[in-house]
Amino acid sequence: MISITAKSPYAVSALVELHRLGDSAPVPIAELARRRQIPVQFLEQLFATLRRSGVLRSQRGVKGGYSFERPSTEVTVLEVVELLDGPLGQGASGLFSEAARAASSVLASETIATVAEQELRSAGAATYQI
Repeated sequence: MISITAKSPYAVSALVELHRLGDSAPVPIAELARRRQIPVQFLEQLFATLRRSGVLRSQRGVKGGYSFERPSTEVTVLEVVELLDGPLGQGASGLFSEAARAASSVLASETIATVAEQELRSAGAATYQI
């Protein structure tokens, strides 16, 4: 069936915040959780999965935190959803299988970077293309 739990939207939101804060230094998970109003322990579980799968990397210590292992322009929303919630539409048939394919297509076409850009535009911030 088509099943997306709260894990995926929370993870995408935190990843967008990580993208916004840049890759200059790892970002503490507590900071991401505070900015996006996500329970820290819940976000730790999600980020552990994303770290093990190669989406994120972590650094321990005083200046520790998380950063992207791969560019945020390469991490699709579908990848995040399937890592956290399993294959979209698995076991679906007929109309639900078509709906799952359509949802997968939409989610595969969006990256964390494009979601961040959309969020900025909807908040009224100016963006410049060079």
